[in-house]
Amino acid sequence: MDFKLNNRFSQKLPADPNTENSRRQVTEGFYSFVNPKKTGKPQLLHVSEEMREELGLLQSDVQSDEFLNLMTGNSVLPETKPYAMLYGGHQFGNWAGQLGDGRAINLFETEGKTGHWALQLKGAGETPYSRSADGLAVLRSSIREYLMSEAMYHLGVPTTRALSLALTGDPVLRDVMYDGNPAYEKGAVVCRVAESFLRFGNYQIFTARNDIKGLQQLVDYTIEAHFPHLGKPSKDVYLQFFDEVTRRTLDLMIHWQRVGFVHGVMNTDNMSILGLTIDYGPYGWLEGFDWGWTPNTTDRQHKRYRYGNQPNIGLWNLYQLANALYPLVDESEGFEEILDRYKSGYATKSLEMMAGKLGLQNPGEADLELIADLEACLQLTETDMTIFFRKLGDFKKDASVNGFDLIADSFYNAEELTEAVKTQWNAWFSAYAKRIQNQNLTDEARSAAMNRMNPKYVLRNYMAQLAIDAADEGDYRLIDELYELLKKPYDEQPENGKWFAKRPEWARDKVGCSMLSCSS
Repeated sequence: MDFKLNNRFSQKLPADPNTENSRRQVTEGFYSFVNPKKTGKPQLLHVSEEMREELGLLQSDVQSDEFLNLMTGNSVLPETKPYAMLYGGHQFGNWAGQLGDGRAINLFETEGKTGHWALQLKGAGETPYSRSADGLAVLRSSIREYLMSEAMYHLGVPTTRALSLALTGDPVLRDVMYDGNPAYEKGAVVCRVAESFLRFGNYQIFTARNDIKGLQQLVDYTIEAHFPHLGKPSKDVYLQFFDEVTRRTLDLMIHWQRVGFVHGVMNTDNMSILGLTIDYGPYGWLEGFDWGWTPNTTDRQHKRYRYGNQPNIGLWNLYQLANALYPLVDESEGFEEILDRYKSGYATKSLEMMAGKLGLQNPGEADLELIADLEACLQLTETDMTIFFRKLGDFKKDASVNGFDLIADSFYNAEELTEAVKTQWNAWFSAYAKRIQNQNLTDEARSAAMNRMNPKYVLRNYMAQLAIDAADEGDYRLIDELYELLKKPYDEQPENGKWFAKRPEWARDKVGCSMLSCSS
């Protein structure tokens, strides 16, 4: 294997001088050196072909013992020193102090064919930031992260990527539902890949400790490494940096809302400074369209991170980042203007996104009523978001296809489809037909445009759970089947039509298919 190493983060920024791998408060440096935990009987389950090629690796490389050992913590590359990053964060709205990479270990940074990449093992053992945890990961959560990282990329959603998925051969004790019934599960490791894993919390921790020198060092490094087009760091550039992070975060929120993805744990330590989806824990997909749905058992009561609240939480987190960066600028006006643009920008981009999903040209204020009426209809009875929007692409503007019949497959509870429900839907389809008749776009062109916005295939929780259940029995074929399916989520793929279906009833309340815990 021939990686083009460029460990700029660890070369530019100082490390924690304490090299002991013990759980503690780290008061100096930006990261702590730590080696992954050696694994008992590692087994490689899957490798992303796209990331393999991007990193310049050959098939023979990923089939080698050297690669297996590197991806499972049993060896490190010469001239590299793995480390865990220091950061803090707000968790469920409360400042939690020091957090850090509790079960992630950064191996090295390298230059790929199209960009700069950091490689990180998730589940490779404890670090100084593990607190009371063991730093390990289990197969179920690793399968979910591995498949989801690549699925989101192909959906066009900014995300961290994944290179490999491997078993460690070591059992890991987990209490899946936090109900006092822990059990041993198969241990696993995912190699995550991103331009950077820096989060809002990396900056917050220094401001919280009144370490303004450290804060400036980190911000200057971030601009020079990841935002060089902004120019040499200065007060104006710090605001431009925050403005770009804000715009990237807004774009991410719009993408999540577009495809029906719910992150589940939008703490500030889970917010990427690059606007990437990061840390796939108890995430989920909307099955029935529901503004109030959250996949996280920990969030069940207050639903802070529910689907409809994600854009607001994105803004709340940006306020926390603004507070962290404030000492470098020492005035609030610039930050406030940028945050206000997020609010107005969301209204504009949300309208554009929904218009795209509906195939509307030149959207305007008048379309807000049509969209609001649709959202009301979608909640009359449990209606599958993915299937509804994909089926809607086949509607004809002359209404020659009955709209209600067209979307019938998206309804979960046929017994709830009363005449009043049908009447409300038919009224909406009449308004929709009138709207699309007034634009110069053929049905075929509109359908094609809508199908580029509305995926046919997403990694529903029950699909991932089927792969997990099979893998627990030693059958890993479904991991590859789903991996291949999700590479082309907008294509028809008639041979894979079985995956274009509502959540099965058996999965409605099954652990892993509905709500998940943070250990997931």
